[in-house]
Amino acid sequence: MITSLNQLDLNKKYTYADYLTWQLQERVELILGKIFRMSPAPKTDHQSVLTALTASIYNFLRERPCKVFPAPFDVRLPINPGDPDDKTDTVVQPDISVVCDSKKIDSKGCVGAPDLVVEIISQSSVKKDLHEKYQLYENAGVKEYWIVYPSDKSLIIHILDEKNKYQPSRMLTEGDVASSTVLYGLKIELDEAFKNVLEEPREPYYGKDVKRI
Repeated sequence: MITSLNQLDLNKKYTYADYLTWQLQERVELILGKIFRMSPAPKTDHQSVLTALTASIYNFLRERPCKVFPAPFDVRLPINPGDPDDKTDTVVQPDISVVCDSKKIDSKGCVGAPDLVVEIISQSSVKKDLHEKYQLYENAGVKEYWIVYPSDKSLIIHILDEKNKYQPSRMLTEGDVASSTVLYGLKIELDEAFKNVLEEPREPYYGKDVKRI
């Protein structure tokens, strides 16, 4: 029985079938077979923003068919539709997933691309969320990818265009309203979303090593 990452070869590639057999104390994700450690317990700012956004989306969707799922919630992204667990090499846990196709939802989570994904950036997740996951969600066909920066109270919405490439919004911050093209009519006031953020603003996470888009 696998109960610790020390029992696994982190240079090896694994599948979702392997993932299901692990009983790890820490949460991990698989991206193209490679194990990625998830952040330690999220900080207060992360959880405050997660709660506010989830509540806004949930309330908007109450009379609609789409469903919102906050983490932890497994999203499997098979290479080909219908691939079995032992052929699926990617399973991630977005901070927020919105799924509009009920056939994608089963007892283990979601299989296939959610319609909208939100990732709330921390210092420990910045490279994964802005590089690996950005490319992963774009390739998988996630229609909207919201990247949220609690430290400077801002977010960027990436919308998948007709060429299956993300087009970013301008940076939205306090005083702005975030709206969705996928969840038509959804509008979230960022003053409300960020009102419980405690930390003083500091240098944005995207920094010099991440291409501005």
